[in-house]
Formats: sequence, C-alpha cells, structure tokens
Amino acid sequence: ASPRSSSPPSPLWALPEELLLLICSYLDAQALGRLAQVCRRLRFLSSRDLLWRRIARGCLNSGFTQLGTDLLSGIPVKERVKVSQNWRHGRCRRETVLKWKCEQVASFSSSLLLPWMELDGEYLYLSQAENIHAYRLCPDGAGLQRHPQAIFSGHQEDVCRFVLVNSHIVSGGGDGSIVLHKIHGSYSVKFSAHEQEVSCVDFQGGLIVSGSRDRTAKVWSLSADRVGQCLHTVQTEDRVWSIAISPLLSSFVTGTACCGHPSPLRIWDLESGQLLTCLGTDFHCGAGVLDMFYETPSLLLSCGYDTYIRYWDIRASTRKCVQEWEEPHDSALYCIRSDKNHMMASGSAYYGVVRLWDKRQTRCLQSFHLSSPTSSPVYCLRFSTTHLYVALASALRVLDFKTP
Repeated sequence: ASPRSSSPPSPLWALPEELLLLICSYLDAQALGRLAQVCRRLRFLSSRDLLWRRIARGCLNSGFTQLGTDLLSGIPVKERVKVSQNWRHGRCRRETVLKWKCEQVASFSSSLLLPWMELDGEYLYLSQAENIHAYRLCPDGAGLQRHPQAIFSGHQEDVCRFVLVNSHIVSGGGDGSIVLHKIHGSYSVKFSAHEQEVSCVDFQGGLIVSGSRDRTAKVWSLSADRVGQCLHTVQTEDRVWSIAISPLLSSFVTGTACCGHPSPLRIWDLESGQLLTCLGTDFHCGAGVLDMFYETPSLLLSCGYDTYIRYWDIRASTRKCVQEWEEPHDSALYCIRSDKNHMMASGSAYYGVVRLWDKRQTRCLQSFHLSSPTSSPVYCLRFSTTHLYVALASALRVLDFKTP
C-alpha cells in the first residue's frame, strides 16, 4: 500500500483575522513588537489600534481619559504608546523657542502675573504684557513661527490670565477689566469688571466668572441683550487666585489666598451665587490655591502655596481630598495640568522646576530644571501628547518627547 500523504500544518497566522486579533489581545507591548517582526501580515495586524488601546489606557499621556475616551483618534495608538515611554523615562529634547525682556521678575506677590498660555490645535496663545499673541506651531510641534499670526489687545495693563473656549479668548487684566475676543473675526467686547486686577477668569456656556485682588468673584452674562452684565457678586473675604466653572455648568470653584477665610477652596452655585460647600478642613493660614483643573464634573486637581497637589472627588467627600502629592523641595506650586488619566505635570516657584507625576505613585516620576542658574517660577505649562510647553519669567521652553 502506498503511504498516506499528509500536508504540513497551517501556520498560526493563517487563521482568520478575528481569531488572530483575539489571541493577540492577550499580549503586552513587548510581545506585540516581537510579533511584528515575523512577517508582513503580522506586522500589519499587530499595529492595529484595537490591540494597543488596552495598553495605551494604562500609559501616561497617550490620549485616553479615565473612562476610555480617545481624545486623539487621528494618531495611531501604537505610536502614542512609544512616545508615552519617553514621558515616563524623561527622554526629551529641550529648546528655547521664545525670549523676551523681563525688567521685573513677575511673581504672585507683585502686580505682574505674566505669562499665561493656551494650546489650540496648530496654535499656541501666549500673553505678553497687555497683549495676547497667537503663534503658529511648526509642523514638528517643537518650534514656533517667529512672528505671531495675530495679536489680541484691549487691556491698559498686563494680562493676568486668559482662557480659550470655542474660538473665543476671555482675558482678565491688571486694569480690572475683562476683554472678550472672537478669534476668527474682529468682534471684541471690553467691560470694567473689578476695582483691582482680575487675577483669573473662566468661560463656559455663555457665562464668565472672574476673581480679583479686591476679594470678590463675579458672574457675567454674555447673552446678546446682557453682554457684560454682572449677574452675581460673591464676597470671598480673600484675594481670589484661581477660578474654574464645573463642566456641568452648575457651579464654579474659587481658589483664594486662605488668609481671611479658613478654606481656600469653595464651590458656589452658578445660578444663584450662593455658597454650596467648602473643600477641605485642614489648610493652614496662607495656603492659597494658585491653580486648579477639572478633569471631570466630580474630579478636581488643585495646587498652591502649601506645596501640595490635591485630588478631590466631590462625590466621595468634600472634607478631605482622596489623594495628595507633596512637592519634594517644599516649593510653592504655581500651575498644574493633567492628561485626564494617569499623568500630571506641575510647575514650581523656583528654578523653573517642572515635575511629571503618575497618580498611581506617591513620588514624582521625572524633574526638569528649566531656569538654571537663574531662578524663575513656572507661571504656566501646557502639553500635547508629544510636547511640553513651559512659560518662565523671560522665556518659553519646549520639551520634545517625540524626538528625544
């Protein structure tokens, strides 16, 4: 009898794509990388966003929120995971992209609160003296075009802070006024808001909230027939350093100096202006809140003079934060931002120190000294998935994590 013929077994990658994706979904990043070296089909398969999404949600600054929402759907997830490793390990290229003269070093104890900035797609908006300049980012994201594409003016004194929302810029100035600009157009509105400098502003849902050195916070209407009309005036008993409207548009938070009132963080009803609650009970005198950031309607980050980053979950408790991180060198924290997931970045009062944090750890991941040997606070920081922008007293520094 003739021997029975037998065909060689089919390779694993000859399976239907649905089964291969299911098998590959159990692999980690290292295993997926090795799989990509086997053949062209597996290289293509192992690069699918579907396989990297689970991994990316546990990474730093990969574009996913805590709830899994993808904020950067146009960028391959695998590439974001690679760049995330650079953030974790502090691998970056540093560059000074703008310099300006600084006759007086601005500080929170003086009348100057410069500079401030916002990122919006291909543009970076930076306050310089009484104006806000819009700089176009270079294609690689690291540099800026030398000359601003637009300049927004209106204040008689320095811009203290501004926000960029829905193609509108709302700024508060040392002259006590608020200015509203429409970015794509000539429309602008200016109105007198406070007796002293407007230290902070926020803008959501057709309403502006502002805080001032004059110890008040105010709510302003921007409806067509009531533009610039003050709806509520809140007596805070303290200088207001920071302010933020809840994403639900139901309330706003003030961060004050914590000198005249024992709680620097208070939540107010946006419709009535009435006090809803105070956050925390163990602040010492002078523990002012200089910056805050809403991640979700119930999750709030705050930082300030007492050197702590605090994480508040309003659903759980208003008496105590759910997590806190201490600045290692006992330095005031001027600004805070997060990726709305695991990573935070904070800016300190001395030597331009920026720290990266992983909320799942108690100690900071990385530190960058960006103003040495001279000392400057980090007045503001913003970041994308690939770049970190840091505003110092006389320069704008960029850390490029894409091409270290």
